[in-house]
Amino acid sequence: MQEKLDLKSMSFAQVRALCDSLGFPAFRAGQIFAWCGRGITAFSEMTDLNKADRAALQAKTCLTPCKIAEKFVSTLDGTAKYLIELQNGYTVEAVVMRYRYGLSACLSTQAGCRMGCAFCASTVNGLGRNLSAGEILDQYLLLSKDQGERIGSVVLMGMGEPLDNYDNVVRFLENIADPMGVGLSHRHITLSTCGLADRIRDLARLRLQITLAVSLHAPNDALRRELMPVARRWDLGELLSACAYYERMTGRRISFEYAMIRGVNDAPAQARELASLLRPLKNCHINLIAVNPIGDGAFANTGEAGIRAFAAVLQKRGYTVTVRRSVGGDISGSCGQLRLRREEKGE
Repeated sequence: MQEKLDLKSMSFAQVRALCDSLGFPAFRAGQIFAWCGRGITAFSEMTDLNKADRAALQAKTCLTPCKIAEKFVSTLDGTAKYLIELQNGYTVEAVVMRYRYGLSACLSTQAGCRMGCAFCASTVNGLGRNLSAGEILDQYLLLSKDQGERIGSVVLMGMGEPLDNYDNVVRFLENIADPMGVGLSHRHITLSTCGLADRIRDLARLRLQITLAVSLHAPNDALRRELMPVARRWDLGELLSACAYYERMTGRRISFEYAMIRGVNDAPAQARELASLLRPLKNCHINLIAVNPIGDGAFANTGEAGIRAFAAVLQKRGYTVTVRRSVGGDISGSCGQLRLRREEKGE
């Protein structure tokens, strides 16, 4: 039996080709693609298609909608944390944060992660599987529907390494920006990576106007290899070369993420080392993050005063530095924590 096509993972061109093969009139492709961008969960919701066309479409394709398994809302700042159940029992996490400019959603690209970063909850039990482009899109649509308003920006910074699921993530980026569907500008999308240098170069060649956020977390190769296994494959020289290439190809400023871990990577000397490391990309942005302890709490938070002192060293050397606002602290806001807690309970 032929496997059905994942309709929400299809580009508009693919939907149009499918409609041609089914003998549909040309305008059907636009209707179907638009419905996929509205978060439908059943073919019967396509009310401007006749029953025969819906039946023919359902015979060839599937929708695989995800659903909310759990939801927690922070009493501190209103951040909403979701545990989302996929079709085959895997779960992923997503977060919706409210800022003065509107809502921002943090989406997952994999169920789990195989990158093995020492301080990340998402990677504790390894990689379950990749998400399809449609499943990534479905998170956005589901959260928008639950919030009752359009979400204006997206960060691919949830569970998983987006560039380890490259083809599906690129298709998602193409589909969510398509004006025939959701129409969310790439300039409102950030993709976070732990530093897959070869895929950064691949992404650069597409010249998408997304923001690239690269997780450094260390100012030298020796420490980075301890914290992030990916550094054993691509050293900082290779990674920063790929980042410079991305900058040249896209014209976009890169953001570097740096999780502050007490006694590990937060000394003033390490701030100076980081400043020297990034000098070839001085137009970059550095985002300092208060690390979230997991497990036995081996990685402790630097603390506000320490983060400010570290930032001051970088700012003195001409860098734009921000400290990521900590949100959802009372609801295990960081991605991976909620799923890990559920798995530890045997659910």
